[in-house]
Amino acid sequence: MGASMARNLMKNGHKVIVNDVVPESVSALKNDGAEVAQTAAELASRTSTIVTMLPSNPHVREVYTGSNGLFSTASQDSLFIDSSTIDPAVSQEMAAIASEKGSTFMDAPVSGGVVAARDALLTFMVGGPEEKFDEVKSILDCMGKNIVHCGKVGTGQASKICNNMLLAIGMIGTSETMNLGIRLGLDPKLLAKILNMSSGRCWSSEVYNPCPGVIEGIPSSNNYEGGFGTALMTKDLGLAQSAANATNSPTPLGSLAHQLYRVLCNNGYGKKDFSVVFQTLKEEE
Repeated sequence: MGASMARNLMKNGHKVIVNDVVPESVSALKNDGAEVAQTAAELASRTSTIVTMLPSNPHVREVYTGSNGLFSTASQDSLFIDSSTIDPAVSQEMAAIASEKGSTFMDAPVSGGVVAARDALLTFMVGGPEEKFDEVKSILDCMGKNIVHCGKVGTGQASKICNNMLLAIGMIGTSETMNLGIRLGLDPKLLAKILNMSSGRCWSSEVYNPCPGVIEGIPSSNNYEGGFGTALMTKDLGLAQSAANATNSPTPLGSLAHQLYRVLCNNGYGKKDFSVVFQTLKEEE
């Protein structure tokens, strides 16, 4: 996700400096024209506008507040845009530290997946000061199609958590439906066509169908490689359940989805795209 976002910034004329723990990712971006910083601290010392895309709460805390973190060298008036999906409270924590240093932190998690990241069609859900939104939007417009200001810091994360809970539920429902139809003798492409012209139509059936061969160029047609990992979906569902508990919100389907994805991780599917749930249902008798 982050690599495609960086490339789209460069396509729009921005000078981009990158840092990542995966050397191959850095090398590929360097070959595409990006400059390289060896640490997050070095990166923050060379630019005042920083976009981060990280897996979870601990990674965000380490990259921002660690001994070689962004905050250790950032100049005043720096702008931090975090596109990770994390607990809203962590976004608020980072924003408070940034404010103490005379800078601004905005949470801006994304929806759309790897294809939308590649094609600059992401949806960004932005939380933070309204007076900074236009500046942030001018950057995010290079990487996305829909840029929505959700409110104060943390509301972007709240929006993303709700979206991903629905996404997981929808993916499980689509997988169950495709598996049932195939076992009833239906051709999967025909079934998907019918679903997508009927009331069952959803993103998981139309854009990201979990049945291999129905749609080319997505993870289900590439042995569930790439895409949005099952472990990350499990993490996001855990965030949703924590939020549900904190607000006394009943989420019976969200809870069941969380349980199912935890089982997938325990069975070794954590690095596979989250649409792999179809494959596991297909294998069950």
